[in-house]
Amino acid sequence: MKKLIALVLALTLVLSASSAFALTIGFSQIGQESDWRTANTDNVCNAIEEQGWTLVYSDGQQKQENQVQALRSFITQGVDYILFTGVVSTGWDEVLKEVNEAEIPLILLDRIPSCVDDIEYAAAFGGDFVEEGKRMVRWLANYLEKEGRGEEEINIVMLEGTTGADAQVGRSEGILAELENHPNMTLVESQTGNFTRAEGQQVMETFLNSIDDIDVLLAQNDDMALGAIEAIKSAGLKPGEDIIIIGCDSVKAAFEAIVAGEMNCTVECTPLYADFLIPTIEGLEAGETYGRDIIHPEEYCYDAEGGIPYTEDGEALSIKAADVIDERVY
Repeated sequence: MKKLIALVLALTLVLSASSAFALTIGFSQIGQESDWRTANTDNVCNAIEEQGWTLVYSDGQQKQENQVQALRSFITQGVDYILFTGVVSTGWDEVLKEVNEAEIPLILLDRIPSCVDDIEYAAAFGGDFVEEGKRMVRWLANYLEKEGRGEEEINIVMLEGTTGADAQVGRSEGILAELENHPNMTLVESQTGNFTRAEGQQVMETFLNSIDDIDVLLAQNDDMALGAIEAIKSAGLKPGEDIIIIGCDSVKAAFEAIVAGEMNCTVECTPLYADFLIPTIEGLEAGETYGRDIIHPEEYCYDAEGGIPYTEDGEALSIKAADVIDERVY
């Protein structure tokens, strides 16, 4: 009899554990505009499937209307959780309130919508985009100082991300704010490259054809920087030497460009969210709450030699890309 009771209890525990984690997760992703985004998608999707959860994935193809449709489809399907990364910051109020009304826990990933204060969400993870923009300029200023060019007049062009995306808005805000601290630096032109390598190359070609003296390129992601490198080489110039190139995201291809001497710095924005996303979902299932703070992963700057300060207090120093390139998985 005791053996039978023990067997029933064990079976009950197994069944309850299985049912507790038999989840269906809806994931509305922007699309695949860059290497960073592909790595982010793969990391999150693979982690969900490894848990044995059902994944309902929607590629928005960089169109807000596609993502709105996907969110409403998730509601209709009655998924257990919705993961959401919006292609732009605005225009989500109505559909995210519909998610709230359906009482489906919403987890914000990477990009935080402008209506964040007016909606309910279970957790939020994302880069500190304003700080990333500031780090790009801080690294530049300290690098120029090291090279004996700290007082030199510097002409800068900028490749912006998709207009209205909070990564574009935040990085632009941070860059412009930090440039105010350096009157010798002038932003002479700025255009969107939509976070893609092809448009980064195209816009950089336009810059090179219309601006006589370019000292620095600030690219709001690495893919645009890598596209710009091709344009610079096609113009007969040496990227990384004739034009200082600073990107953002720290993808492996950027590390390779730094090691090759064709790029100078990349500011990290990690796409690897699974290590804190999965425990968060498990915690929510166990009844935990996470408040309304946006969780920012710890991130760094990488360059050719290392040792360049990039934080406001000057204490954090850049890491030599060659030392960590083999560890980079995206």
